[in-house]
This record gives sequence, C-alpha cells and structure tokens, in this order.
Amino acid sequence: MSVADPAPEPTVRPYRTQVPLRWSDMDAYGHVNNVQYLRLLEDARVIGFREWFGEERSLLDTGVIVSRHEIEYVAPLTHRHAPIEVDMWVTRVHGAGFDLGYVVRDPESMGERVYAVAETGIVVYDFATSRPRRLGADERAVLDGHLGGPVAFRWSRR
Repeated sequence: MSVADPAPEPTVRPYRTQVPLRWSDMDAYGHVNNVQYLRLLEDARVIGFREWFGEERSLLDTGVIVSRHEIEYVAPLTHRHAPIEVDMWVTRVHGAGFDLGYVVRDPESMGERVYAVAETGIVVYDFATSRPRRLGADERAVLDGHLGGPVAFRWSRR
C-alpha cells in the first residue's frame, strides 16, 4: 500500500529521531501492536523534548500531560532489529499547551514506507497545584521553531 508522504508542509523540516522496536511490541499476528504505537510516540517525544528544550530543564521536568491521541494506521509494521524513524513537529500552540504531529516511517536507508500518522495534544501542567499552566515565552519560542502544518490524516472528519 503506497501512500503520499503525509509529512506536513513545514515551515522547517520536521524533527526526526530513531526509536528502537522491542520484541514485546509484537502481537500474535507478528506485527507491532496498535497500543505499542503510543509508546513509540512517547519515546520520540522524550528524545525530542530533551533536544528541543535542553537536558537541564526539559519541558518534561516542568510537567506535561497528554490530553488526546489520534492515530491513523497506514501499513502493518513487523518487528525487526532496525529502528523506526519518527518525524515530529508542532501543529498548534495555544495558551496552556500544544499539539504534536508525527509520521512513523522507515529510516531513509530502508525505504519510504510510512506505517502511521498521529497527533497528540499536550497540556503543560503544574502538579503542585493540579492545574494547567500557561506556556512561558521561552517555551513558546522553542515550540514555534518546530511549527509545521496539520497532520495529513486520510480518514479524519476535520
């Protein structure tokens, strides 16, 4: 199944990172289980946020929670030793959070296969007060530097 590249029309090239697959990601059908995609996206976020915001004070250290996920599966991904690549970019920034878009794909050295496209809503959160907090100007500047277009979902009702 071939699909046009669902990466965004970015203002900058999407951030790209490699994420290893685990044997436990595979289900009884021999492919990576749909639930495991959430872990792959989380791994990409953790790696990306440390690079975007720095090791000393990552956005993860100040508090974030996931408010929603939307995933569209494009092709089955079978377990292998080679990692997958995840393209990640910001699709929207708002007062207390932002949305991230993703494309889960083969590394360029392995081909052009796309396995899933996804979007995650993130809320910056103050765990001491149990409330969302506003994005700081420095956080917003980092996010704006990774701003791209919407996720190219084929089946979304948007």
